[in-house]
Amino acid sequence: MTSDFADSARFVGDIPRYYDRCLGPVLFRPYAEDMARRVVLRAPRTVLELAAGTGIVTRLLRDRLHRSAELTATDLNADMLDIAREKFEPDERVRFETADATALPFRDRSFDCVVCQFGLMFFPDKAAALREARRVLKPHGRLLFNVWDGPRYNSFARIGLEVVDQFFPYDAPKFLQTPFSWPDIDPVKTALIEAGFGQLAIYVLPRVHDIGDTQDFARGLVFGSPLIVQIRERERVAADSVVEALAQALAAEFGSPAKLPMQAILFDAARG
Repeated sequence: MTSDFADSARFVGDIPRYYDRCLGPVLFRPYAEDMARRVVLRAPRTVLELAAGTGIVTRLLRDRLHRSAELTATDLNADMLDIAREKFEPDERVRFETADATALPFRDRSFDCVVCQFGLMFFPDKAAALREARRVLKPHGRLLFNVWDGPRYNSFARIGLEVVDQFFPYDAPKFLQTPFSWPDIDPVKTALIEAGFGQLAIYVLPRVHDIGDTQDFARGLVFGSPLIVQIRERERVAADSVVEALAQALAAEFGSPAKLPMQAILFDAARG
């Protein structure tokens, strides 16, 4: 069996499509709207997106940035970028590139703005990723990224962990811990300062979002993440059984139709 932690950033195969269809509208689109608004207010001419995934933020940025602005979207997983490309016409001003955020293939001082939505938690060397973001930023350029707050403020994560533990009491898959593994503001602030950033602004962003289909959302949490790989590796529980139990637990907690509370933390920092 491969390491759950090593696999936590592998969004491959069918995972990106479930991620985009089942999770995107609920978890990622609301925060993408906020992120795009903040970026566009700064009127950047060159923008780099890290961990762009299926292009949810990318699409909003391209729609709202000045038509002459250059937008580069990167992700470690080519399968995620394949879904992102489907959202754009060939003549739109977007460049897609498979890239490791801890070793970016771009020249120093190339971008006015670096953006990352819910990606930093997955980077194995966060300090290196922050140093790379600073390196490719122009003087006074801005880094904007958000992370999930802890499971205490994102009950769907707590419920997911509890349900998975019920099926795997001795070796539960660990993926659902990873997205919520960097929720403390002070360590992130310290990491930014040590990487050479200043003029920090930090925002706590609570949301409540309607889940139109609890079953579909539960399917996204399982099949739209590396959790499905970790479940299949254990070879003793059907993934659909986990989906059904998760959907029931979500409905019991949030009602049906469900209103889902969420909370993220956004960091906005300048290259020192």
